[in-house]
Amino acid sequence: MKRKQTHTTPAQVSADYTKKSPSSWPIYGVVGTLAVTCYLNGIDGDFVHDDIPAVTLNRDVLAQNPLKSVFENDFWGTPMADEDSHKSYRPLTVLTFRANYLCFGLSPVAFHLTNIVLHAVACLLFTRVCLSVAGLKPPFATLAGLMFSVHPIHTEAVTGIVGRADVLACVFFLLSVLAYHGSSTEGRFYLWTSIVMGAMSMMAKETGITVFLLNLGFDFYLQWPHIKRTIAEVRWNSESLEFSSRTAKLMTSTGVLLALRLAVLQGSLPRFCEQDNPAAFHSSIYVRFLTFCYLAAFNLWLILCPATLSHDWQMGSVPLVTSISDFRNFLTCFSFGLVFLLALRSIIDLDNLRHPPLVLGLIFLVLPYLPASNLLITVGFVIAERVLYIPSLGCILLTVYGIQTLWNAYSRHRQTIFCFVVLILVSSCLRTVIRNRDWKSRETLLRAGLETLPHNAKMHYNYANFLRDSYRHELAKSHYYRALKLWPTYASAHNNLGTILKNNQEAERHFLAAIKYASNHVNAHYNLGQLYRKNNKTTESEQMLQKCIALEPTFTPAYLELVRLRGPNDKSVPGLLKKVVELNPNVPYYAAKFGEWLTKKGNHLEALKFYWKSLRTCATHRESVIGVFKYLRKFGQKARMFQMLTRWHNLLRQKGTNLRQDFYLQEWRLKSELSYKIKEYSTTLHMKNGTSDMPPDQQKDAKLQKHRTSNTSQGQNGKAYKEKMKMLRKKQEEKNESSEEALDFSKFALLTYC
Repeated sequence: MKRKQTHTTPAQVSADYTKKSPSSWPIYGVVGTLAVTCYLNGIDGDFVHDDIPAVTLNRDVLAQNPLKSVFENDFWGTPMADEDSHKSYRPLTVLTFRANYLCFGLSPVAFHLTNIVLHAVACLLFTRVCLSVAGLKPPFATLAGLMFSVHPIHTEAVTGIVGRADVLACVFFLLSVLAYHGSSTEGRFYLWTSIVMGAMSMMAKETGITVFLLNLGFDFYLQWPHIKRTIAEVRWNSESLEFSSRTAKLMTSTGVLLALRLAVLQGSLPRFCEQDNPAAFHSSIYVRFLTFCYLAAFNLWLILCPATLSHDWQMGSVPLVTSISDFRNFLTCFSFGLVFLLALRSIIDLDNLRHPPLVLGLIFLVLPYLPASNLLITVGFVIAERVLYIPSLGCILLTVYGIQTLWNAYSRHRQTIFCFVVLILVSSCLRTVIRNRDWKSRETLLRAGLETLPHNAKMHYNYANFLRDSYRHELAKSHYYRALKLWPTYASAHNNLGTILKNNQEAERHFLAAIKYASNHVNAHYNLGQLYRKNNKTTESEQMLQKCIALEPTFTPAYLELVRLRGPNDKSVPGLLKKVVELNPNVPYYAAKFGEWLTKKGNHLEALKFYWKSLRTCATHRESVIGVFKYLRKFGQKARMFQMLTRWHNLLRQKGTNLRQDFYLQEWRLKSELSYKIKEYSTTLHMKNGTSDMPPDQQKDAKLQKHRTSNTSQGQNGKAYKEKMKMLRKKQEEKNESSEEALDFSKFALLTYC
């Protein structure tokens, strides 16, 4: 049964506009065009920051795990049941990353382009919400869409690839709002469509679940006159009954989805450390409350004035509010007071329904921010600009509604208001374009972060890591020292600094400091064990490596370091190497290396098993192919060697490997020479049998003549063959720019036929 149209004020505005205006498409065209244009200069950016673990190193994204793993693992590819899981369950976003990879590979352009398209869709949907749900006049709904499309706070969500979770959640969030409130013929179908869209928003990012509370809250506001009449008359009316029915269905659906989301947590909550969110670990509830309230006010300020932007706000970026006399409490009081006054204004006019945009804007601003506020649950960050993507809808809606009110009230000052609006749009667009450049590469992003937050210890640490990877160790050391000065207990900074120090004693001191401040720091134990081995401190090295394995039984480098420490002749080495192979069943390198070790020990048959194991994982793995060749050569199976070589070539060709044209000719020549040797051997046997009937003296002369001829022929053939192989090697050396597969052929040829 369809319910009656009750959203009077917004629907009437939308209906009046439909009568007066022939089409809304020009509005959407302008908004969509600006949304795409504003972010085009960031389309050629690289994978940076969280993009690397979430995309380039995520086996779910790279299709190395089966499809069902997307629904079993968290956003970063870690199983939800794992204690180290971040517990961020966003399978819909991961599926879009996986689709990008399957279609275009690890091309950053494709990932960026998808983000921009989704952002444009969100802008169009928001414009539609302003028109049909909030009831803004068309020019001001257009202004709201334009302001949202160019807002600088969105650069992390749009230009940063990982921010797709927020953009995608926003798209389904707005679709849910439109399905619930945006139709003039709303019925059961639209309600369930809204619920499905809300569930999709939650699967894109957890904050999407707040759309159910938003829909219910705004529906309550619009139905309040009917609810009030029901209370006054103590008698149900049709509107109140339909509202209660919708409420029951909506709350039931929300409860079911929350129960499923809690079940996905696998009985444990995410674990964070002090450096992620210092306020959450403070012992005083008074300090925690003041700091979290200030952070809420600071986030509102970032939306209103996005002048200071950074991709990382951790570790000292925002000092704790420890006293009521802290001047920052003024901003907190002002922000909460402003929100309170707007809410009070909405309540005063509740009976008349005069300000739907005000109510909807407040709900958009407050509800989606609550999960990230630290007031309900602890999160692993201080400030994250991308989580403001949906709350900014409310702030923009309130701002535009205020501009519309001023425009109607002060007609004489419309030119001033117009200039002010143009100034906001132009400055926002320029700020967004400039901010997009910061996301071009890892270096530009870190440099921009250091300029914005020079007192952020993690920023110095990350920049030092970049310098270390770029082999600029001296400059890297200065930033590590700076990070430790700002945050003396930064265990990872101590550990990474120790890896580039040349002074062994100083390096040991930093490794020990890392272990002191983080007793479960696996890399610090490993690096210290490695340092002890190099300094011939065998006992200490053994202890550190064993501790490393105890902390992380799947840490492969610790097993390999133990092998180096104990030497190749130790009885425990085979077990360690076999354990490494078991821990890395999909990595052919370790199985091939174990096979190589077994070959050196004379265990050829067992080595062959591991070579085949490696080839089952990767049929073109070179080291494994060479190992099998050595085995076949040792036992004289040259025909099988040639067969395997041909098959290996075919596999490379199927993969599209660029082999040199003379590669096949060299293969054919060697095959011909092998056939020639077989014929020569057969002829020799025939000659031997043919001289058996001669007299003894003639047989002796024939044998002597044959021996001389054979020696001369073998010498000439051997010399010619060596010259040919020498020419082949010379050609290979002269053409280093050729593919590696062609260069490997000389190894195979020498290995097989020489």
